Amino acid sequence: MQTLAIIGASLAGLSAARAVRAQGFTGRLVIIGDEPHRPYDRPPLSKDFLLGAISAEDLFLETDADELAAEWVLGAEAVSLDASSRTILLKDGRTIQADGIVIATGARARRLPTLAGLSNVFTLRTLADAQSLAPELVPGSRMAVIGAGFIGAEVAAAAASRGMEVTMIDTKPVPFAAQLGTEMGGVVAGLHAVNGVELISSAVIEDFYSGEGNVTGIRLAGGRYVAADVVVVGIGAEPNTGWLEGSGLELRGGVLCDSMGRTGMPGIVAVGDCAAWFDQASGTHRRMEHWTGALERAAVAVEALLDADAAPRPAKPHYFWSDQYGVKLQFAGHSAGYDRVEIEVGDVNAHCCLAVYYRDDVAVAVLGMNQPRLFTKWRRSLAAPAPDVAAPVRLDVPGLVGAAVVS
Repeated sequence: MQTLAIIGASLAGLSAARAVRAQGFTGRLVIIGDEPHRPYDRPPLSKDFLLGAISAEDLFLETDADELAAEWVLGAEAVSLDASSRTILLKDGRTIQADGIVIATGARARRLPTLAGLSNVFTLRTLADAQSLAPELVPGSRMAVIGAGFIGAEVAAAAASRGMEVTMIDTKPVPFAAQLGTEMGGVVAGLHAVNGVELISSAVIEDFYSGEGNVTGIRLAGGRYVAADVVVVGIGAEPNTGWLEGSGLELRGGVLCDSMGRTGMPGIVAVGDCAAWFDQASGTHRRMEHWTGALERAAVAVEALLDADAAPRPAKPHYFWSDQYGVKLQFAGHSAGYDRVEIEVGDVNAHCCLAVYYRDDVAVAVLGMNQPRLFTKWRRSLAAPAPDVAAPVRLDVPGLVGAAVVS
């Protein structure tokens, strides 16, 4: 392998580049990114950066210790890939051919086509998004957040702390239930209520009112009208895989990979938000849209790329965190299918507690709210699925290609 290309100058891409050099690759390393910036940290965008506590310079991830000796091709969008020849076509017409490829193109925020082009409607995914939204956090202004996922919730928390009148509109009966379950999802919803944010659940949006290029209000089923000076759309993200159509890679809710990030084509792996890795515990493919996955999985995928005989590793429990109103939420494991949740320590009403999720008397997930030390102990104790003892699973193995994708 003489040339290795990483498509995506993100945390996942940078982590892959670091792993490539750490694992002994000394050849040509090319890092391609569609944004003009070198890799930066995204989680603070909806927190400290939005509040003005840190600057853009504080977000950049490279350190003096990084000696990548890489060619950076930035502001250059990849538009297609010929997987058989491992040839990448860029939007400006350039082509890059590589012996090995790491796909780390991430995901993009879902948008509402009805609101396209309106100047006071925002999503939050990139540094440019955050730079556009930050000046709109004006005390006394009204913000409507569509979607009560973690990005929407963090933006709502930041806006409320700035003295804005905030309303979150969500289609689900209980926010965060998919990640935290209904009981603890309700507890986090209560955290917003005590901080002055109104949550409208099970909502159906019937219409938007606009004037002079701005949204002025939202009409809900039942006649409720929500006035807005700023609208933030936080309805999730979708993987950046459209450019891979016709490439020869399997795409279903992401780039389908085995449990180490290998795609069905030799010499190509995928990591980060665009990659749907096979999860041995559930028997399905999952995209892990969290910082920790982008950081940790890159080294595994690079090992599989550089060493065809690399043995599968046990998967670490799923992990993510969020900061809202000074409360650090930390979650590990999967809550799907749990049959009970127990508060081991603390008081849910004070939003300082540790909750453990059980399935058949086995702890499968843990949630901490301002309990970092105890959470860390529980996270380490969660059972991880045993690694395969056979050769790494390939996508051309019968039965694997048809596995469900869970995004």
